[in-house]
Amino acid sequence: MGSAGDKISGLANEAIGNVKQAAGKVTGNERLQADGKAQELKGEAQQAVGDAKSAVKSGADKLSDAAHRKL
Repeated sequence: MGSAGDKISGLANEAIGNVKQAAGKVTGNERLQADGKAQELKGEAQQAVGDAKSAVKSGADKLSDAAHRKL
C-alpha cells in the first residue's frame, strides 16, 4: 500500500475506533471501549507508516534530482 493508502486507512481506523469507544462508554461495554482504543492506535500507527513512506520518497526524490543535476 502506498503512503496515501496508509494514511486513509489510518484515518478510517481512528474514526471507527473513536466511535467504538464512545459506544462502549454509553453502553458500559468495557470490551467495546478497549477494542475501540486498539483500533484507534492501529490507525495512528498506519498514519505514521504513511508519513514515513512519504518522507523516504521525498528524500529519495531530492537525492535523485541532485544526482541528475550533477550529470
